[in-house]
Amino acid sequence: MSNFFEKHKLKKEIKLCRQTIDEIERKRSRSQSALVQAVLLQETPDERDVEWFNKYTGEITACRNHMIDLQKKLDSLK
Repeated sequence: MSNFFEKHKLKKEIKLCRQTIDEIERKRSRSQSALVQAVLLQETPDERDVEWFNKYTGEITACRNHMIDLQKKLDSLK
């Protein structure tokens, strides 16, 4: 019985990770657009845009790694 609850908990956490990643990617796309525009206009990008892009990219990577770990745990229960 506890195996069932563990699977349910892991699936719920994975879903939350996916939602979090989507949300962070939306935020990151704003700074990404500004960086692309700067590159296309051959201008120096705003340092704040670079910082936000790097911050959000790091958060996405951490969340993806956590989600991969959760998926491995879930797969091992099947």
